[in-house]
Amino acid sequence: MKKIVLALLILSVMAFAGDYENGVKAYGTKDYKKAAVLFQKAADQGDVLAQNGFGDMYYHGRGVKKDYKKAVELFQKAANQGYAQAQFNLGVMYDNGEGVKQDYKKAAVLYQKAANQGYAKAQYNLGFMYRDGEGVKQDYKKAVALYKKAADQGYASAQLELGMMYYHGRGVKKDYKKAVELFQKAANQGYAKAQYNLGVMYDNSEGVKQDYKKATTLYQKAANQGYAQAQCNLGMMYYHGRGVKKDYKKALKWYQKAAKQGYAKAQNNLGYMYANGVGVKKNYPKAYFYWNEAARQGHSTAQKGLTQLCSLAPWACKN
Repeated sequence: MKKIVLALLILSVMAFAGDYENGVKAYGTKDYKKAAVLFQKAADQGDVLAQNGFGDMYYHGRGVKKDYKKAVELFQKAANQGYAQAQFNLGVMYDNGEGVKQDYKKAAVLYQKAANQGYAKAQYNLGFMYRDGEGVKQDYKKAVALYKKAADQGYASAQLELGMMYYHGRGVKKDYKKAVELFQKAANQGYAKAQYNLGVMYDNSEGVKQDYKKATTLYQKAANQGYAQAQCNLGMMYYHGRGVKKDYKKALKWYQKAAKQGYAKAQNNLGYMYANGVGVKKNYPKAYFYWNEAARQGHSTAQKGLTQLCSLAPWACKN
C-alpha cells in the first residue's frame, strides 16, 4: 500500500470567520480561483487552516499553478504553528522529495509531531517508516504500536497493515485470527486490498474455516474496484469452479482485466488458456503474447510455457 497520501483540504463547514470560511464554500462549489484568492488573504493574516488549505491548492494545482515549493512554504508556516495536518503534509513532501530534497529523517520527525497529536495518517506513515527502516531504525514493535493507534481510530489502511504484521508475525506473535479480524474491519470500509486479503484467508483456510463462496464474494468486491490480484483470483475461482459454477468465459474475462494492468500471474494463465484452447479457440500467437508479457516480469511458469510453445510452433513466436 502506498504510504504517501497528502491530507485533503478540510471541507466541513465550521464556525470559521471571514475569508477562510468563504474560501471553503468556494472550494466546495469547485470555484477554485475564488477559493485561492480568499485562502491567500486569510493565510497572509496567519490563519493556520488557510495556510494549510492554500498549500493543498498549490500541491494539486487547483485555482493556482501547481507549485510544490510554494506548497512546502505554506505547509511549513502552518506546521510551525503546531497544526498536525500541516505537519503531516510537510512530512509527505520530505518523504516524496516534492518541492524539497528527499529527507526521510525530516519526514519522520514531522510525522512524529503530528502522530503525537493523534493524527491517524501520520501514525500510519510513521509506522511504515519504522517497518521499513526509513529515516529511523527499523523497529517492527514500534511500527505495530503506531499502526494500532491509527487502526483504533478506524483508519482502514492501518487496519490492513496491522493485519499484515499479525499475518507475518512481525513485531507481534503470528496470529491469523487477529489478521482476519483486522482485514475484516478494513474490508467493511470498502478497502479493496483488505477485501482481497480476507478473500485469500477464506480461500486458504487461514484463521477461518475454508469457504470458497465467501472468498469469491470478497474477490468480486475487490475486483469490481479494479484490484488486479483480486481479478486474477476471481478468474481462478471461475476456472476451477470454486465457490461458483465453473465458467471458462468468465475466468477469461477476469484474467484479461488483470492482465491489462500488467499482472504477470493473469498473463500466464491467459497464455495457458490460449495455448491449450481452454474456453477459447486455440491461438498460439496470443499464447505467445501473454506468456511473453509474463516472462518479461520473471514469471517462471510463463518462461517454461514460452520455451515449449516456441519449440512446438516457432512460427507463433515471431514478432
